[in-house]
Amino acid sequence: MSIFQGSATALITPFNSKGEIDFNSLARLLDFQLENKTDALVVLGTTGEPSTMTTEEKTAVATFAIKHVNKRIPIILGSGGNCTAEVIKSSQHMESLGADGLLIVTPYYNKCTQNGLYEHYKAVADSVKLPIVAYNVPGRTGVNILPATMGKLAGIGNIVAIKEACGNMEQIADTARLIGNNAALYSGDDAIVVPLLSVGGAGVISVASNVIPEIMHNMVEAYLSGDTKTARDIQLRLLPFIKALFSEVNPIPVKMAASLLGLCEPYMRLPLTVMEEANVEKLRHTMRELNLLR
Repeated sequence: MSIFQGSATALITPFNSKGEIDFNSLARLLDFQLENKTDALVVLGTTGEPSTMTTEEKTAVATFAIKHVNKRIPIILGSGGNCTAEVIKSSQHMESLGADGLLIVTPYYNKCTQNGLYEHYKAVADSVKLPIVAYNVPGRTGVNILPATMGKLAGIGNIVAIKEACGNMEQIADTARLIGNNAALYSGDDAIVVPLLSVGGAGVISVASNVIPEIMHNMVEAYLSGDTKTARDIQLRLLPFIKALFSEVNPIPVKMAASLLGLCEPYMRLPLTVMEEANVEKLRHTMRELNLLR
């Protein structure tokens, strides 16, 4: 059974000019999501920059988000890594904080085999009771959950979904075929949400929904309710904005977009840097086209 259906936001983590976590802005971001139809939140995923945060900081952000949201929508916490023992430890810790589910990215850099991927996820799943969303993003990690492997993983009771960001619709369709009703399929790529829904997807874990949560929710809701034309029209209208959101590595542009809306500051932690001005102007242009800015 899936943790959610619809659009979940892969939430940014706001920092101030000193590089500290800005909890006032985090509250503002959470309220903005709650007020604009987001179906779930993913905290400390890639977009949340956990790779530059300490364990204590991640605990503080997760605890704050869980308390602030107060069970109004599901919160999925990122607990992935490239050391299985550490992922188990992190996953158990996130479970103890009160998460509704876990997002676990494939172990990066090690470049394990498909059997290694299976054993990694199985070991983590066996260590917790929470539902797990496997996260496939080979462009970042160097490994790819192939359809047959996901088909096997879907047979493990608490591996309930995959966030698919491989960018290959043929592979995604094959994964959908092999997981059947044993696991939910979520898009990890804002540009192909509707195509993924067409092969049985249950929704999206979205970067864009940091700034357009209601639009992303409406797009998925329209498709799942049978209004495929409206869903398609929204998807096509959003493409220039989505392209601008990935003109630099995520989450640089989406944090800038959120700052343009007054939700937080655009600051990153090194090695990520604030968006270059030429790209900011392109982003502003696409936001004006969507009537997000004047």
